[in-house]
Amino acid sequence: MKVDVLLGLQWGDEGKGKVVDVLTPGYDVVTRFQGGPNAGHTLEFEGQKYVLRSIPSGIFQGGKINVIGNGVVLDPALFKKEVEELEKSGHDLTKRLFVSKKAHLILPTHRLLDAAYESAKGSSKIGTTGKGIGPTYTDKVSRNGLRVGDLLCNFEEKYNRAIARHKEILSHYNFQYDLAPIEKEWMEGVEKLKQYNFIDSEHVLNDLLSEGKTILAEGAQGTMLDVDFGSYPFVTSSNTICAGACTGLGVAPRKIGDVFGIFKAYCTRVGSGPFPTELFDETGKKIRDLGHEYGAVTGRERRCGWIDLVALKYAVMINGVTKLIMMKSDVLDDFETIKACVAYKINGEETDEFPFDVTEGNVEPIYAELNGWKTNMTKMKSENEFPEEFNAYLDFLEDYLEVPIKIVSVGPDREQTIVRYRDFE
Repeated sequence: MKVDVLLGLQWGDEGKGKVVDVLTPGYDVVTRFQGGPNAGHTLEFEGQKYVLRSIPSGIFQGGKINVIGNGVVLDPALFKKEVEELEKSGHDLTKRLFVSKKAHLILPTHRLLDAAYESAKGSSKIGTTGKGIGPTYTDKVSRNGLRVGDLLCNFEEKYNRAIARHKEILSHYNFQYDLAPIEKEWMEGVEKLKQYNFIDSEHVLNDLLSEGKTILAEGAQGTMLDVDFGSYPFVTSSNTICAGACTGLGVAPRKIGDVFGIFKAYCTRVGSGPFPTELFDETGKKIRDLGHEYGAVTGRERRCGWIDLVALKYAVMINGVTKLIMMKSDVLDDFETIKACVAYKINGEETDEFPFDVTEGNVEPIYAELNGWKTNMTKMKSENEFPEEFNAYLDFLEDYLEVPIKIVSVGPDREQTIVRYRDFE
């Protein structure tokens, strides 16, 4: 069997949680392969709304195995809060959730380092969520990190050594902090985390594949936030692309099957960084209001703009996307005209390739204009109900991206998801 991968193709917030929840009935196992609690996956069904930060989005489908992979960074304090919220809703995870021993731990001082580093940058801030993600990955690659498996072996000694090292670094910054309450909360989270099964996930997942089990790998953030291929330095600290599923789970490239690429019918971005199609006018505000574009974890207002097909085709290429999934189509229901960026003008030269430098003001988007559909699509159940103008929008996107759009979302609920059966030419 193969591992199918589902990931975002823009700057995150594409709606991955909902799609994982919709696709999960077709899989035996759902895994997270990178990222940390800075990524919130929102799911809505049966009148309830849930936000998952570290736990795979397949947790709501009974009988499925859910694995937090080795590529994830885990904060025990936030993990405890997330689990307890789900327990209050009647979801017992102890028999369905497994954690890789090789997943790195976000220590309480990682959050302090995150805040100190960001404060020191002044006007050059990256716009991190302050969850300690970057410093944790930094410790990972510099071989100073603590892993989940360390909780079972000489943990106190390793923890104290790591905390002392972080305090030494913090002493060089003009940054005031009180570690005690953060540390207390963190240690309580460790005790909660220990109630779950720690596994050698690379062995478990490959054994499951050998047994014929189907696995869905769930990415966090989005392709354009990838540390190697995103809009660096305004990126996250992990590999958010398909290749990250191999290193974040311990599966070989030849075991990757379908790659589901998720994108919104428009674009959003949180925090600092280039965003060529960003709208600063009433149209951008309208998209934000209609799309409820505020961070699931941070509550931060998202920047909004028209769809960027240059960046999207780039993301399709480096991920090897086989099937596309378009989210939030209904947000554009009330627009007379829909725009799509089909090329960039950089220093007077036109290009349809995503460039090395996409600094703000350096890139001028070139747009194609299409007729809006001016139809409420939220009640639609089948592609046969799609208005002609919306079908034209889908055809335009498929022609440009050269990959079929197989699923269209017309609302936040899992029921508002339409699978397309029309052949792609």
